[in-house]
Amino acid sequence: MMKIKFSILFFLLLPFLAVNAQKPIILGEDSIQIGKSVLPCLSVTIPEADFDVVLKDWIKQLESGTKSKVVNENGEMSIFGARIKKIDPGNINVYSKLAKLDSELQLFASFELKKDEYIESAKGSPAFISAQEFIKEFAKNKYIDVAKSQADAEEKKLKDLQKELSSLEKDKSKMHKSIQSGSSTISSENENITLQTNELNTVNASIMEQNRLLLTMEEGPAKDELAKQIKELEKRKKAAERNIKKAEKKIGKADTNIDRATGDIPRNERMQEKVKEQIAAQEAVYQEYAEKLKRIRAY
Repeated sequence: MMKIKFSILFFLLLPFLAVNAQKPIILGEDSIQIGKSVLPCLSVTIPEADFDVVLKDWIKQLESGTKSKVVNENGEMSIFGARIKKIDPGNINVYSKLAKLDSELQLFASFELKKDEYIESAKGSPAFISAQEFIKEFAKNKYIDVAKSQADAEEKKLKDLQKELSSLEKDKSKMHKSIQSGSSTISSENENITLQTNELNTVNASIMEQNRLLLTMEEGPAKDELAKQIKELEKRKKAAERNIKKAEKKIGKADTNIDRATGDIPRNERMQEKVKEQIAAQEAVYQEYAEKLKRIRAY
């Protein structure tokens, strides 16, 4: 039954998993307009990424290793004297734009090695491949960040469900222990009631006998001593009665706890079954995101 339920859940999840499958990072050549100039550039797609996060990280990347700052005018970014050793050992100028598409971003970057000398494949620049690798690596890392965040979120959901199941299992164990403890208490207190009842019967018989003797005795020290003995017997009688009442209360409480636990166990088991199904479904979701992350890292 569990396998059937899991299969149903898995097939229901297939459309969801397909929608959230990894998307390709597309690298190409293009051109961008910076001011009045149209510059040759490289472009790369960054699937599923947040615009503000990528923009911030791109600027940080360009400003790394240099005192130069990126100037951003209406989305047109430029930095003069950037230090990108992966592309060129010297200072280069970078002109770039970041655009929002339906489900991805597209980064355009033009690299100027010297005045009016831009990296492009047509000129056979040796830095062209390096620039491609640089911009693709940036896009890949951003996509990895997205996929890792997604996988981490799904893993947290899975762990939360596993914690919930563990809590239910502990609760069930406590219920069984409560039943065992209650049964032990009932057995022990029933024995105690038997002992106290025997004590009560013995004391009552003694009191009746001593009272009968007391009525036949003349006043004097012997009668006084017998009266004291009767008072002690009365104390024993009250103690036995108290002990019986205490034992009965303990048995009543134990019965209540057993009834509650006996009723709670089936509910707990139903909840466990439901959570196990949720865990099976969530494991499938998490594994898909983990595989997605693995595939992106292999780009």
